[in-house]
Amino acid sequence: MISFKQLPIEAKAAVAAGVVFFSMMLSRSYLAEKLDFRTRRWLLRLQMALFANTLMLMGSLHVWRSTVTTFTRSSAANSFCFMLWKIAVFTFLALAHSSFFTLLFLVAEEPYFFSLAAYTCLGAYIILIFFLFTLGSVEQAYKFLAGRGAKAGTGNKNRTALKPVLAVLLTVVLTVVGLLNASQPPTVNSVEIPVHKLPSAMNNLKVVLLSDIHLGPTVGKTKLAMIVRMVQALKPDITVIVGDLSDAEAKIIRPAVEPLGELDSPLGTYFVTGNHEYYTSDVSNWFELLKSFNIQPLHNENVKIVSPKSTSDWFCLAGVDDIEADVLRYSGHGMDLKKALRGCSSEHAIVLLAHQPIAAKWALQERPDINLILSGHTHGGQIFPLNAGAYLLNPFFVGLYQVGQNTFVYVSPGTMYYGIPMRLGSRAEITEIILRSP
Repeated sequence: MISFKQLPIEAKAAVAAGVVFFSMMLSRSYLAEKLDFRTRRWLLRLQMALFANTLMLMGSLHVWRSTVTTFTRSSAANSFCFMLWKIAVFTFLALAHSSFFTLLFLVAEEPYFFSLAAYTCLGAYIILIFFLFTLGSVEQAYKFLAGRGAKAGTGNKNRTALKPVLAVLLTVVLTVVGLLNASQPPTVNSVEIPVHKLPSAMNNLKVVLLSDIHLGPTVGKTKLAMIVRMVQALKPDITVIVGDLSDAEAKIIRPAVEPLGELDSPLGTYFVTGNHEYYTSDVSNWFELLKSFNIQPLHNENVKIVSPKSTSDWFCLAGVDDIEADVLRYSGHGMDLKKALRGCSSEHAIVLLAHQPIAAKWALQERPDINLILSGHTHGGQIFPLNAGAYLLNPFFVGLYQVGQNTFVYVSPGTMYYGIPMRLGSRAEITEIILRSP
């Protein structure tokens, strides 16, 4: 029987990841009632950071072997330049691993340079792993097609060296492109959506949709202030924020949130939770903070949006908690559509705010009379190659979808980004939605 010491280091990393994951489940199931709230919140974040790092360790070993170990037998292995290269690769991997810990120690009104560098390295790490795997697969396919009987020679050695060089070059180029794309202000996308049973007096009502701002290690007050100015310029009747506003506790990041107080939509500003609000374990404080800025959380509840022209013309605006609250067993929270739509009948138009597209799908299965659902969560994949995964995992990916004859779902690609200050194959967006009556 093989002992733990005899296992390859990748297998040891996999075992460590399993142990951390088991400890997370144990903490949620058995320690939740025994630990005070603050300790439980800190422990959950630490466990998540450790879990991510143990998983990354397997990829980091592959990166090191591909970009460093491969060249140790070359004539340049003893050169000063190669020593600098080894230091650069080690620093790159260390920064990528440290990114998850910035949520614990480096969150403030504006991002720290270290956090930006760490998350940039994390994004580059994801891209590099993809290209190393893809080019490695191509190399294996070539060897198979060329025949097993082919002798190894200089050509094979050159191809082996070419793979990491090409992967690094592609990663550098895409990282720069992604950083430049994400540094641009969000695009304003104007969408007209017909809403069944919307009163004619409310035709052309303007709703501005924000989602996935992710205030935290890499998004601060300056970017939020820019978003608020752009929203004000659109002069919306209603502003809605459909989750993942922040990745940090309300008290820590309060100064960065202050620009939200300048939102002054005449028919109100509304908010529903995303999964990251529950990762902060600070939802109640976030609700209180948002209320102080005149932003109303819709905690499985609804409000009547009444036309300024006639009090008899209105529609129902409802919001549900994010489904992650149930997974995390967050007390007093969880998606409750019946409660959220209490008093909303099919005689009036119904607009639902639900962070995740899967929640939108579930909502329509239970209440097909909902006319419009506004969601976020997917980020449009945010960066290549994560786009494919986000597309496959969500019933609605990004943009406008029609479901049946009288129902539409709109999924925002996100107003900022999560952690990694990059966008590849997606663009940050502020959505201007014009509601049309039939």
